Amino acid sequence: MEIGTFTFADTRQGQIGADQRLRDLMEEIELADEVGLDVFGVGEHHRPDFVVSAPAIVLAAAVPLTKQIRLTSAVTVLSSDDPIRVFQQFATLDLLSGGRAEIMVGRGSFIESFPLFGYDLADYDRLFEEKLVRLLQLREEVQGVYPRPVQEPLPIWVAVGGTPESAYRAGALGLPMALAIIGGMPERFVPFAEIHRRAAVEHGHDPPPPLSINSHGFVAETSEEAAEDYFIPLKTMMDRIGAERGWRPLERQDYDAGRTLRGATVVGSPEEVAAKILYQHELFGHERFLIQFTVGSLPHEKTLKAIELFGTKVATIVRKEVSRRRAAASGASDAAPAI
Repeated sequence: MEIGTFTFADTRQGQIGADQRLRDLMEEIELADEVGLDVFGVGEHHRPDFVVSAPAIVLAAAVPLTKQIRLTSAVTVLSSDDPIRVFQQFATLDLLSGGRAEIMVGRGSFIESFPLFGYDLADYDRLFEEKLVRLLQLREEVQGVYPRPVQEPLPIWVAVGGTPESAYRAGALGLPMALAIIGGMPERFVPFAEIHRRAAVEHGHDPPPPLSINSHGFVAETSEEAAEDYFIPLKTMMDRIGAERGWRPLERQDYDAGRTLRGATVVGSPEEVAAKILYQHELFGHERFLIQFTVGSLPHEKTLKAIELFGTKVATIVRKEVSRRRAAASGASDAAPAI
């Protein structure tokens, strides 16, 4: 399984400037590469509390600091962007990084980009579908669009937040799906994975494309430290966004319920976090897991420590167990039938 992390580059409630937050972000990406994580993603936002509005530029800045880690948007808000420019930017990133670029496209859970770029929010769904088709055409055909990437085809993932139609569309197009689980019980999201895989097979994509699970989480040396360090930063972010959307404030009892094995928030010691990822792997059989550490007012030094533990301890446990499971499954399927 591929293990990675992603961020929206929160300015920690305005505690630091955009310049310092971007410098901190470069440290995070560099460390993630050093400790052997597979993927680092940055999200696109157009608001004062997040500093990344141009993911490809930020990821390009990380190229000389890294050697192996894959660099992806998380997400590119395709509905309000130009597919040609998106392709050109990430093809350039792919060339600079020696074939490590990916695009994760989504409709966006924030809507600031629509009026900013002159789009009507009423066209939310139509814009995404039309522009995704166009982006895939550009990936397959030159059509005068340069430069061309190292990877052929350039990897494109579709981010899905809980809409069955979106899961079906990703599968039908043969595209990997990144399924966001930030609340509720993970098993309730299993049907989305099944819809994605079934749609892929129905449209001739067999084996089905990969699935990623993307979640909020945090890891520290002990369970107690992780729980205490992450609660206020997560609550700060969720309550701030929730005030805009009519959500009730995040309470401690809800947070603690989310930290249990069957909850959505992946918070704990390295062993607990690994156990939760592996529990979800039993549900989804996914090929990738991405965690979002940097929320609210989480200090930079604690983020770096979490990345270190995630790469050196959690990823090691998860990869070993997933490899064991696959070997056992392969051995069972290869065994001769009993007589």
